[in-house]
Amino acid sequence: MNCRQGITRRALLKRTVGIAGAAAFPYIVPSSALGNSGATSASNRITIGCIGVGGRGTAVCQALLATGQVQVVGICDVDANRRTAVKDLLARKYNSADCMSCTDFRDLLSRDDIDAVMIATPDHWHALLAVAAAKAGKAVYCEKPLALTIEQGRKMVEAVHRYGVVFQTGTQHRSEPHFRRACELVRNGRIGKLHTVEVEIPGSMSTDGFGFGLVPETLDYDMWLGPAPKAPYSPKRVDAFGWRWILDYAGGCVTDWGAHHIDIAQWGMGTTDTGPIEVQGKGVFPGDGLFDSAIHWRYEARYANGVTVVCFAKGELLAQGQYPNGIKFIGEKGWLSVDTARIDAEPKSVLKEEIGSNEIHLYESSNHAGNFIECIRTKRPTAAPVEQAHRSVTVCHLANIAMRLGRKIRWDPATEKIIADDQAARMLSRPMRSPWRL
Repeated sequence: MNCRQGITRRALLKRTVGIAGAAAFPYIVPSSALGNSGATSASNRITIGCIGVGGRGTAVCQALLATGQVQVVGICDVDANRRTAVKDLLARKYNSADCMSCTDFRDLLSRDDIDAVMIATPDHWHALLAVAAAKAGKAVYCEKPLALTIEQGRKMVEAVHRYGVVFQTGTQHRSEPHFRRACELVRNGRIGKLHTVEVEIPGSMSTDGFGFGLVPETLDYDMWLGPAPKAPYSPKRVDAFGWRWILDYAGGCVTDWGAHHIDIAQWGMGTTDTGPIEVQGKGVFPGDGLFDSAIHWRYEARYANGVTVVCFAKGELLAQGQYPNGIKFIGEKGWLSVDTARIDAEPKSVLKEEIGSNEIHLYESSNHAGNFIECIRTKRPTAAPVEQAHRSVTVCHLANIAMRLGRKIRWDPATEKIIADDQAARMLSRPMRSPWRL
């Protein structure tokens, strides 16, 4: 697809499905958007640029391609081997080698023939990339957790709203029917008044954070670091299961899996646009090596409505290779639990309950990639909007702050400020290494 074709098709898309007319556009997901029919013609496809094409980025790229609604016209990654692998994959699919390949995301965002970007980089890059993409008028899919800090997450929210772009977070549980069903049952009072939510997630899956070496010729390591502090190269630092456990780049499993399950907890609680008023907990942190995020922990987040979320990860289970994973809602009349495989409840009769037409029905999506593409066309909100993703991972960030400082954090969710604790308040943001700025 050449640039002229992309501009013409985009202009047609904006004329036929403009923001002003979006409210009246029927919310119908065509079967092709869900990957259930043949691909659309090239002139009607959404053009995508993929930023970060490691294991997760490649998987999301393939999910978008499976909708039959997109054409990937650009890829960006700091690792030449990854760029080559995905470029070859696309060349086989399109029988063409025309897909752009670059190291600097600004080269990709400057193209007028790209409608949307997929971001699957380490967390410390999310905010810079998403804000730049929004400024460029691109729809954005961004992997979870949304941002490295609460301040960065808020700036992402502001940019998405300011520039009016479609945004979806990679919290795929929002598009899995059994998670939606569980949250609807809770929201509609099937277990009575809610008082506790237990969230069990894996701890960090490795503590072996040692080893240094020479930077591979195929890697732009300074660009990989980007806004993070200067640091010596280590293969474990840049590995997908290495940087996740380093606080300069991520928040450990507190934010990595927490972004999924705290999000479902908030969805079921009806607190997706607010947050807790107090967070406290204790975590166990590595004593040396590269990795410095909590290995296992227990924290509590108390909400103004009286509900307490208890989140924990048991290190002894990790040592046995067991990774517990799920959310348990506990009410006055019973409990309901949901994980990646199933729903359970007590009493069991809760599972047979129907949700009436006049009761609360949550956003329905059964295909996350398809939902993103459909929302680009219709300008509808996505199944995992930026504000709700920000509010969910904010709980996780507050937990990390409380556990690192070893004291209770009092939080005002309306102003997004920590109350009467200047040291903790400074941890809401991080400095960025020059020349990177939000």
